[in-house]
Amino acid sequence: MPQTTPLARRRDGYIRLFRTPGALAFTLGNLVARLPMGMFGVSAVFMIAGSRGSYALAGAVTATGLAATALVAPWTARLVDRCGQARISVPATAVAASGSLALLLCVRLDAPDWTLFAAYAATATTPNTGGMSRARWAHLHRDDPAALHTANSFEQAVDELCFMLGPVLAAALCSALFPEAGTLVGAALLMTGIVLFAAQRSTEPPVTPRAKGAKSPVRTRGFAPLLAVFLATGAVFGSLEVVTIAYADGLGHRSAAGGVLALQAAGSCAAGLLYGAARPAAEVSRRLTGCVAAMAALMCLPLLAARATGSLAVLAAALLCAGAATAPTMVTGMTLVQRRTPEGQLNEGMTLAVTGIAAGSAVGGQAVEQAGAEMGYLVPVCSAALALLVSAVGHGRYAAPPRR
Repeated sequence: MPQTTPLARRRDGYIRLFRTPGALAFTLGNLVARLPMGMFGVSAVFMIAGSRGSYALAGAVTATGLAATALVAPWTARLVDRCGQARISVPATAVAASGSLALLLCVRLDAPDWTLFAAYAATATTPNTGGMSRARWAHLHRDDPAALHTANSFEQAVDELCFMLGPVLAAALCSALFPEAGTLVGAALLMTGIVLFAAQRSTEPPVTPRAKGAKSPVRTRGFAPLLAVFLATGAVFGSLEVVTIAYADGLGHRSAAGGVLALQAAGSCAAGLLYGAARPAAEVSRRLTGCVAAMAALMCLPLLAARATGSLAVLAAALLCAGAATAPTMVTGMTLVQRRTPEGQLNEGMTLAVTGIAAGSAVGGQAVEQAGAEMGYLVPVCSAALALLVSAVGHGRYAAPPRR
């Protein structure tokens, strides 16, 4: 009897995942909708800075969009939980796409600066596409933890892939065609993808009526420590991005920064796929602490490479290795979020986690601005260490029996 190799077992795990009726269709639609998430920020900077000649204005406009999203996204997710994915995601995306097009017109027609902030703030209604996809997997495999682990790992790999390809595509479109091309194509992809995704009604989770007086997921036992871990992890991501750009610029290779960061995302994407094919023996809450510990250790590599060698090539290799722990951390964290979130509030819970990452990313970026490129890689190291401390302290709270 032939033995099954580890590679075959990994491949078969993903093949079985997509044998679920409707899984491939909603995944493809969601992939089209998710790609623009990595495009809009870069496209807005190209468009505004190219027209107004001010990177400060471009940065302020995109920061306003992130702040608006942090406020609006949990409410959009709550409506998705209450009314269903198809009923909310399509009109919410239409409003967001209109905001992107309004921004394009304001830039094109040389409208006052304040209109740029108002238009970009309207994009905050964009639904959490990754969260909706994870919610479908959680519904389809609610009784199969192994399949759900593989599905969450696949979704994290898709996130990394989109945030790796999105900025490259946006920069290519804005440079090769015209400054507004990235925003225009991004809005078209987002709307098309959401319509395709929403059309797959057979895999949509059923709406669960929200209990009267139901608490926010943040007030659920064990959720707050998880959110704190996501905040600290977001600071790792944000600081790593900013300091790498600053470091490459200091060496006179700013144009290569995107490629260097893409290697970090590639390492995370590959690790996510391998992690999804594995069957970890440790209990999931202990596994999160182990993953965060690995992330904290690997984040020392970019610091050592930057301080000891001054070589961008060595730094790129260090970032590739450092990325190997980020996807397993996110996958395990999202699995715990799914377990700790009350029934009928799954989209809201996962959106709060993503919002925490975004907020942490902004804080991490600001910290690097203060520290400078020379010591900047200490910020992701300290942020990862903080995530480890929070995870270790909060372990007892989110290790309690899950909600189901």
